[in-house]
Amino acid sequence: MDSKMTNIGHLKKGDCVALAAPARAVNPEEMAPAIAMMQSWGLEVVIPDGLYQREGQLAGSDSHRAALMQGLLDNPDIKAIICCRGGYGTVRIVDRLDFSRFAQHPKWIVGYSDITVLHSHIHRVLGLPTLHATMPINFPADLHPTLATESLRRALFEEQMDIEWQQPEDEECTAGLPSDRDYCLRNVEIVGGNLSILYSLMGSHSQIDTRGKVLLVEDLDEYLYHIDRMMQTLKRSGMLDSLEALLVGGMSDMHDNATPFGRTAEQIVREAVEDRPYPVIFGAPFGHLGDNNLALPLGTKCTLEVSISKKCRIFAP
Repeated sequence: MDSKMTNIGHLKKGDCVALAAPARAVNPEEMAPAIAMMQSWGLEVVIPDGLYQREGQLAGSDSHRAALMQGLLDNPDIKAIICCRGGYGTVRIVDRLDFSRFAQHPKWIVGYSDITVLHSHIHRVLGLPTLHATMPINFPADLHPTLATESLRRALFEEQMDIEWQQPEDEECTAGLPSDRDYCLRNVEIVGGNLSILYSLMGSHSQIDTRGKVLLVEDLDEYLYHIDRMMQTLKRSGMLDSLEALLVGGMSDMHDNATPFGRTAEQIVREAVEDRPYPVIFGAPFGHLGDNNLALPLGTKCTLEVSISKKCRIFAP
């Protein structure tokens, strides 16, 4: 494992994990399945006082959400912070947070979607790994394990990472590289997450450094022209210049205008980097994919393989 991961370490039965709500509000009924399932894993689940507050769409005021998150970051007995859901709101509190004690006693920050704010900020400012994974709002009500919840459990307990998938047949395997051979990227870091959030963080001190990295992008419920706007902006900013690869996760529930944009989300992404000499990998099982949103450690060393048959694999070196 990467030396940065050893600073966090794997969880074991009896460890404490805490729920956090830095963005949209949640209620006890929504969280009950996740609490029960994580308890079945042998974890002690901490429910902070005030977790279920609400102010409009948000889980309480900015000061309330920041104070709740700060307490969890500072508590060395908490071994992972599991963000309840995304939506919107994390960017409103990230600059209120002091990560100095967290840096001394790092722990997993878990989530996706709006939690990309924390992933990006922590990677850029601290250089520590985080976990892009399903959240309690997505846990099954019947408590039957899914691919998403099982991959989260394995990642938390640091079982060996080994993720495989098959790229869609109707998408090109690479951009700028021949697709008639296997290739392998060793000791690379994956960074990124939700495209809209990455776009919104540009120009801030939370903007991730993509140079020499594999960049993951995924999104939900966006208009196709806006996907193009975001990709063109990332391109013009230089964020797409020096990648090792571009990893395209779920592009779910896309919208079009009355006059069609004329390209799919995947075609838009591919077109933005068609002159770049690195591979572009589609169909990655990360993002707004329900039970198929697998857990992916961001900011750690891994190996990425793609075969001629478009079979893909990410695993720990």
